[in-house]
Amino acid sequence: MALNRIFVGMFIISIVVAACKLIFWYDVNLMKGMIDSLSSSAKTGFEYALFLTGTMCLWLGIMKVGEHGGSLKGLTRMVSPLFSRLFPSVPKDHPSIGSMMMNFSANMLGLDNAATPLGLKAMGELQELNTEKDKASDAQIMFLVLNTSGLTIIPISIFAYRSAGGAESPTEIFLPILISTYFATLAGLIFVAIRQRINLFNKVVIAYVGTLTALICLLLYYVVMHPDQGEAISIIVGGGIMFGIILLFMIMALRKKVNVYESFIEGSKEGFEVAVSIIPYLIAMLVAIALLRSSGVLGDVIEGMKWLVIQIGITTTEWVDTLPVAFMKPLSGSGARGAFLEIMNNFGPGSMQERIAATMQGSTDTTLFVVAVYFGSVGIKKARYSVAAGLFADLVGLIAAIFVSYIFFG
Repeated sequence: MALNRIFVGMFIISIVVAACKLIFWYDVNLMKGMIDSLSSSAKTGFEYALFLTGTMCLWLGIMKVGEHGGSLKGLTRMVSPLFSRLFPSVPKDHPSIGSMMMNFSANMLGLDNAATPLGLKAMGELQELNTEKDKASDAQIMFLVLNTSGLTIIPISIFAYRSAGGAESPTEIFLPILISTYFATLAGLIFVAIRQRINLFNKVVIAYVGTLTALICLLLYYVVMHPDQGEAISIIVGGGIMFGIILLFMIMALRKKVNVYESFIEGSKEGFEVAVSIIPYLIAMLVAIALLRSSGVLGDVIEGMKWLVIQIGITTTEWVDTLPVAFMKPLSGSGARGAFLEIMNNFGPGSMQERIAATMQGSTDTTLFVVAVYFGSVGIKKARYSVAAGLFADLVGLIAAIFVSYIFFG
């Protein structure tokens, strides 16, 4: 129901705003732009699905090798004490735990292309435990919100964008992003835990969260002490861990005399089927977002907020220029990326606006996009409070990004 209201609301708002602009301001070109955006966004959705098909086949093929070789069971045992507290309805040895662990790991390393197929696999496995197939279960909501909060330790893609844009120190936003995304994840976890009555003060939960925090602090300390090595560390650590996992999967499979090639092909076939199934959901969300953007609603909101901020006497307004990223981030990863690159081009790399936008870009994931794709892949129509929880985590992460950026660079 939540997705239906959001989807219909985006269409109605866009059309009403466009009609008002046509009637009162005689903007005859706006309607043509909106119509063109429908076609272009539908094409983009299909092209993205084609691209996703390749990554789905790759990573689900690798996951199938790990499953047949027994590696996923080992990963499952490592995190089962924590996951049994956060996902009490999921059996300790269920394969979804290993898939969720792999998904979270890929997200933390900033490997978006790897995270999506792993997340879709985890959602499908959680759906097997779901007794109401069209309604999101507690476990699916917890997984989705932790996923959309976007905990990222090494934001490789943002480093690459800043480097390509000519930033003098592409990795300077490493610490602000880490702090912002940590707050977003913590907010999402607390929100869902309250709704599901999960005790977060359990010793096991505290031990796992404390260990993760210590590892993050150690990594931060090293990067702060060796700032010139930040980008290299991101690439080496992220790539090293993922290739290490692939190698482990293959070695374990060979030890059990598993046919690695046939296992990979079997998993790839599953990946193709999942990628095809999400095309309608993907196109629906991208079309609605495109209308909202082409109608000028987002631009008008930005200008209105800047005027309001100035009127109430706030002189620090750089953050207002970055709001296109904040508005687009929950809706579309490509839209938020485009907004960030536009800010970089307009204000220059290293500007306050660009730094805030870069931190926002890494602070959360695309909540509505993820909800549509992940739930759509398993046929869930009733999202319950997952959208509210995901957007709450987004809001906390984006606000944290603004404050942290001013603390570090203001």
